Amino acid sequence: MRKTDIISLVSEDTGLSKVKAEEVVDTIFDAVKESLARGESVTLRRFGSFSVREKNARMGRNPKTGREAPITARTVVRFKAGRHFKDAVNGAGMKFY
Repeated sequence: MRKTDIISLVSEDTGLSKVKAEEVVDTIFDAVKESLARGESVTLRRFGSFSVREKNARMGRNPKTGREAPITARTVVRFKAGRHFKDAVNGAGMKFY
């Protein structure tokens, strides 16, 4: 599924035009990105949570050559699926919404 598919679903389910549905989807995505950029976690009930973690610098290994290579410190986004989300994906028959 791509962003355009999500926009089409929002448009069909809400009766909004595709332009308005795209604005809604973009607003939600932007809010999530801005919160994570501030270091805040984002929790969407019955879906999951996004959080930001710091990874330390370390030495890694190039799998092709076997040579050691430095990996710089970085910030990563972590997603933890909620129970309802996991159940829906695993076909437990629970409603997702």
